[in-house]
Amino acid sequence: MGPNCHFYPTSRVWATWNLLCDDMVTAGDGAEIYNPAPVHLRSHAILSQNSYLCGAAQDFDDPAFPLLAYTMEVGAYAWICARACVGPGVQVGEGAVLGLASAATSDLQPWGVYGGVPAIKLKERKRVH
Repeated sequence: MGPNCHFYPTSRVWATWNLLCDDMVTAGDGAEIYNPAPVHLRSHAILSQNSYLCGAAQDFDDPAFPLLAYTMEVGAYAWICARACVGPGVQVGEGAVLGLASAATSDLQPWGVYGGVPAIKLKERKRVH
């Protein structure tokens, strides 16, 4: 956990040993990180209220239905807005924004603003540095 990170009281991390946070990371109330594989939150990443990072799925083509765990990264200055969901293995680029209640099922490119279910790129975001 880097300096000046803030996880609100009702945020949840499934496997704390699999979470790496750089500086100034914030997870709002109700934000949940399901991380059976490592998840890296880069500097100034924000997970707003009730957002969800899902780091695993089941292999539905295998009769044993085994768990498939995925490493994930949320880039520096990225923002996962309230009630938004990031699917298994989706990489969130630096400065990307996933809008309110949207669902990312594929990688979000750096400095893009995404919305909808499934999320599509709506516009470019102004770079902050």
